[in-house]
Amino acid sequence: MSETALDRFIRYAKIDTQSRDDSDTYPSTAKQFDLLNLLVKELRSLGLADAMIDGHGYVMATVPSTIPKTHSAHGKVPVVGFVAHVDTSPSASGANVRPQVIRAYPGGDIVLPANPAVVIRADENPELAHNIGKTIVTADGTTLLGADDKAGIAIIMTAVQQLLENPALLHGDIRIGFTPDEEVGTGTKFFDIRKFGATAAYTVDGDTPGELNKETFSANSAVITVHGRNIHPGTAKGIMVNSIRALADIIVRLPKDMAPETTEGYEPYIHPHQCEGEEARSTLKLLLRDFETSGLKVQEEILRRIISEVQPLHPKARIELEIQESYRNMRDGLEKDPRVTECLWEATRRAGLEPRWVPIRGGTDGSRLTEKGLPTPNIFTGGQNYHGLTEWLAVEGMEQAVKTVVHLAQVWVEHSHA
Repeated sequence: MSETALDRFIRYAKIDTQSRDDSDTYPSTAKQFDLLNLLVKELRSLGLADAMIDGHGYVMATVPSTIPKTHSAHGKVPVVGFVAHVDTSPSASGANVRPQVIRAYPGGDIVLPANPAVVIRADENPELAHNIGKTIVTADGTTLLGADDKAGIAIIMTAVQQLLENPALLHGDIRIGFTPDEEVGTGTKFFDIRKFGATAAYTVDGDTPGELNKETFSANSAVITVHGRNIHPGTAKGIMVNSIRALADIIVRLPKDMAPETTEGYEPYIHPHQCEGEEARSTLKLLLRDFETSGLKVQEEILRRIISEVQPLHPKARIELEIQESYRNMRDGLEKDPRVTECLWEATRRAGLEPRWVPIRGGTDGSRLTEKGLPTPNIFTGGQNYHGLTEWLAVEGMEQAVKTVVHLAQVWVEHSHA
């Protein structure tokens, strides 16, 4: 079953695994099992006899150590894990994905064939210039591509294949983990770290080649609910309490300089991302993001202050605010064991890239895993424009990620025996 990372990615991308954030099941969609079960079969066909899947959809397997017993006296090599998620974002359709492979990309804008209104613009995608003459993959303009994170899955599976085909490459036990529901924030909800058994792990869920991630946002979610009163509009004077109007007054007061569309780098944001309602009840869902966890409290106070300003304007309405914790910056957890990031830096360098640490303006399964005690920074995949119709994937970046994973397994041996 010798396949390239591109072969695998195209096959995985065609399987609909979109998750749902309004589901009360785990995984949130049963169709995620279509890919999860396939991965178990493929891992076993590669020779990983312990590959298994549990009732929550977590897939785990072990690539056995190749270290001779004569080396054991020089230091025990920690078990290292690699993790990727199978689900795709609810933000755009993941059904009937038709990958378009563009070989020798000529440069310039890319008009997607099934929907010419969707254009991947060169001026919005500087990374395209680094892929002129190379192979890239897009969707057809009607769905997302699914590089987030099926590229990560293809990278891990291809690295597993290469490690198994080259037993002369020294590495300790390597644990493989595939998870559901990362895109809806519950990818590690039932993940058994003790069962996984790794000292350190790496999510393969980033984007630009060479970019590594050891910092994420700290994140909370907020829900503002406005309760009003409905009555026929013909007889509404003095009686109707229109919750939509009250919610509109809240939205217009959100700080415009603290929004995703006006911030970058380490700047925090408050992001209203879903709104629904009618006269009697309206809700607004918001994402609160800051690299400093203490900043989340500041954002909560901003929302409470806005509500306190709007409430007197709509005295008969009832306005509620609910805050829920999502995940925390992985930085503090990773600083406890510098080996985890040092080995990743060296492996990326050996893959022929200039590594650089870039903060994630988002989160990964690694955010929660690190918080739970398993240090888990993030590795690039070559993908870009996640969660939308203009998503695309640099095949060379995916191949460089495979090299990084293979080198990383070896670097941990050298580091342990130093």
